Amino acid sequence: MGWCSRVQTGGRSLWWSVLCLPWFGIFLLLVLATPIFARQVPGGRRLPERSPASTASLQGLIRDSQGHGIPGVQLDLRNTSSGQHYIVATNAEGIFRLRDVRLGTYEVKFTREHFETQTISDFKVSGPIAVLELVLRESSEVVRAATCSSGVPGMPCAAPGSPGTPYPGIGRPLPQEAATQISTEQIPRASANFSPNPDRWDIAMPDWRRYEMQPDAPYVKGHWYDPYNRNKLKGDYPIFGQRWFFNFTGTSETGFDGRRLPTPSGLSSDPGDSGFFGRGEQAFVSENLRLSFDLFRGDTSFRPVDFRVRITPEINLNFLQTRERGLVNIDTRKGTNRFDTHIGLQEAFVEAKIHDLSPNYDFVSVRAGIQQFSSDFRGFIFSEEQPGVRVFGNLRSNRFAYNVAWFDLLEKNTNSGLNSFHKRGQQVYVANLYIQDFVAKGYTTEFSFHYNRDDASIHYDDNGFLVRPAPVGAVVNGTVHPHNIRAYYLGWTGNGHIGRINVSNAFYQALGHDDFNTIAGRRVDINARMGALEVSIDKDWARFRASFFYASGDSSNRSGASRTDGTARGFDSIVDDMHFAGSENSFWDHEGIRLTATGVGLVSPMSLLPDLRSSKEEGQANFVNPGIYIFNLGADFEVTPKLRAFLNSNYLRFDRTEPLELLLFQRPIRHSIGTDVGTGFEYRPPLSENIVIRGGASALLPGQSLQDIYNGRVLFSLFAKVKFQF
Repeated sequence: MGWCSRVQTGGRSLWWSVLCLPWFGIFLLLVLATPIFARQVPGGRRLPERSPASTASLQGLIRDSQGHGIPGVQLDLRNTSSGQHYIVATNAEGIFRLRDVRLGTYEVKFTREHFETQTISDFKVSGPIAVLELVLRESSEVVRAATCSSGVPGMPCAAPGSPGTPYPGIGRPLPQEAATQISTEQIPRASANFSPNPDRWDIAMPDWRRYEMQPDAPYVKGHWYDPYNRNKLKGDYPIFGQRWFFNFTGTSETGFDGRRLPTPSGLSSDPGDSGFFGRGEQAFVSENLRLSFDLFRGDTSFRPVDFRVRITPEINLNFLQTRERGLVNIDTRKGTNRFDTHIGLQEAFVEAKIHDLSPNYDFVSVRAGIQQFSSDFRGFIFSEEQPGVRVFGNLRSNRFAYNVAWFDLLEKNTNSGLNSFHKRGQQVYVANLYIQDFVAKGYTTEFSFHYNRDDASIHYDDNGFLVRPAPVGAVVNGTVHPHNIRAYYLGWTGNGHIGRINVSNAFYQALGHDDFNTIAGRRVDINARMGALEVSIDKDWARFRASFFYASGDSSNRSGASRTDGTARGFDSIVDDMHFAGSENSFWDHEGIRLTATGVGLVSPMSLLPDLRSSKEEGQANFVNPGIYIFNLGADFEVTPKLRAFLNSNYLRFDRTEPLELLLFQRPIRHSIGTDVGTGFEYRPPLSENIVIRGGASALLPGQSLQDIYNGRVLFSLFAKVKFQF
């Protein structure tokens, strides 16, 4: 970015950052929105600008004197003004069709062997569809012959003969049939009946308006800038050959998030402030431009592709404004705001089909490279874009689907969340099996296995904070102790409906060990579990839902009686992206809350787990945490086909509080976190995903636990997002 420096912090750069980001965002939105805001016709059907029709379609029927269609009649049309020629032949039923005929007056000549040649000298083609019917007279030189009553054209009848011999065992002769003779006329060659087209994909849509007075055109010609109609850039027909397609997808998403979070004052930006908690208001603006280039060989639907190459770079610009120092960077001299940019490679993979397993599109394929992957329905355990190798496919007419995958994770850019180009030293193994119509039709279940192999390392994020290992708890020889984590997850999840009831459920058991947990101050064995259940019912245009989420907590601490049990019972994921219990309409799920003066977070963004991690993406899993209970009620409303509204409420409660008491040197800390309420909307102006506007507000009313930990102020969040997609 030559006109915007990569990182600018401090008060003097605020105006430059604020001016820089909106102009860039406006430019991107105009580029992507131009084809989408094309002219629309009444009734909501979108059509590009069209000029008056200059061509028409010609069709008709050529018959003989008995009214039968004549195949193989050649029509030669010559425009009396321009001299332009068109040639077409009738099919086996005597019907002909000709597209894209220029408007005007034509001389039409009809020729056919054994028929008289006829000519129409002034046939006018003036409408969207011209119709021509004609009766050809047979040539006087043709001698009509008798035909067999049941003969095949072109085949002679059987010669007359004596009565046939009786069937064996039957004492009566076969009935005699009169001897007849078939015509010697031969069926025309196939080339006389059909007009070959070398490429079926290039058959153009005819110009046809259904009603002359109304702009109703069923057939619309596509353009390269039009994503709604036939477009070679959107994979609607081959880019070369008969099976190679290309699909380009461009997405611009601009987001704003204003929030109040508990924030320590530290070195306060206000010298007169003596309180422990500072001003927690923050504003965050981001712009993401994602470009996806997808080249594949195969069909555009139903049959899995034979070969695919996809590359997806993503550009991010973000700006953060806070009211306290020490948040945007560990160096308090950097000020209270930060502007940053980053380019990440989010997809870069090759996919190939290994084998077809049945005629019902059952297959097995392999995909290698940076790819999107979510290991379950709601992103509870692992949901990422990381390099790896994945073998996947289905069985039994797609009733069974499976994945076997290995990922070698990259480090993330701290401020954008996009991939960097440095390896992290963490590997994830996943195997799962999906079964459709399990127990009841419409309900799909999944059985899965995850293995998280996270090696010991020391890592500072892009803002200078230590994130691996977490800067909390015990130290060894005056320094933090890097540690290995080996965690296994056995899971069962489901999603679908049983009768009228929509059901989504999950259960995971975590096992393994952490060779030095910094909070426990020792090696611990992992034995933790998580459960989730959501039921909902649809009533007309509304869906009412209730859900429950549970993650086990740990009661061990170094000063208590359970110090020597060596078991960590607090559940944690690998890298989750949870869409449950309200998702972005829940403050607890949408916003990350830091545990003040500890270097770790109470909960990470887009997660429900109070796992006390330094960072969800750059830190390590921590199985010594308080755990949580969440009770959820909500409703979704289809206000109009374009507008949806959401209501959500959660009651949150810690399972155990001993890890918090240990870290904060504070006892007691009670269990009630508080009540989380939120509302939101989603608006799609063109009734498609090309333009989506989302927004909402949420608040966390602190309970006894948050009042013990923080200052009891209400925490709130306001967000808005606008997405344009081509």
